[in-house]
Amino acid sequence: MFSRAIIRPPGTNYADGLTRVALGAPDYERALRQHAAYCEALERCGLELTHLEANERYPDSTFVEDTAVLIPAGAILTRPGAASRVGEVESIKETLSRLCPRIASIQEPGTVDGGDICEAGNHFFIGLSERTNEAGGGQLAELLASYGYTSSIVDIRNVKDILHLKSGLAYLGDNRLVVIEALANRQEFRGYELVSVNAEEEYAANCVRVNDYVLIAAGYPVFERTLHGSGYKTMALEMTEFQKMDGGLSCLSLRF
Repeated sequence: MFSRAIIRPPGTNYADGLTRVALGAPDYERALRQHAAYCEALERCGLELTHLEANERYPDSTFVEDTAVLIPAGAILTRPGAASRVGEVESIKETLSRLCPRIASIQEPGTVDGGDICEAGNHFFIGLSERTNEAGGGQLAELLASYGYTSSIVDIRNVKDILHLKSGLAYLGDNRLVVIEALANRQEFRGYELVSVNAEEEYAANCVRVNDYVLIAAGYPVFERTLHGSGYKTMALEMTEFQKMDGGLSCLSLRF
């Protein structure tokens, strides 16, 4: 069960952030409204929010998930794979130091984006991607092992059209993983019940189980019906302005 989350709204220069998709420039005012609705949804799920101020130095800084991996014993500060985002970690370190009992860090030459790390109970899937390298994944695996967690590496560098592992993977609890078609046959996910997302609704795979609800992106009715059929309560949120910047539901908060 989660009880808290850290969030940061997009700044006025949000449109200057990194993106690989060609969906047009985000509408800043609409992004703020969508972010506010996201925060309201987290509160409805029972979370107490720590609101950080928008950080104009880093256009991508609303995607706070990439800066840390949180576990009950503490926080592991990441080292983002995009050079323009490395400074975001220092800007969130003070907040995490107040909230987390212990702090560890990924060290150079390792790189890790939090969006590549999928927690599945006491096991972690660590994605190797354009942003998370072997050195970073290895360091993270060792740190997690020191806290009693197991992990496995999932190389997605040859998987088309996803930036992070959690662009195509989510853990629902109940030994269930949401997966896109390109990941459905991976050896690493054997032993789990898989909930597949069809190619037309691939963006919907980045969903978030928060206590009694699954937060999903609005506009993906087939996936939403699938979740309802499996007994999950959902909250659908408009995510268009974050999708334009390669972002998803999980990216917008650090939940613990």
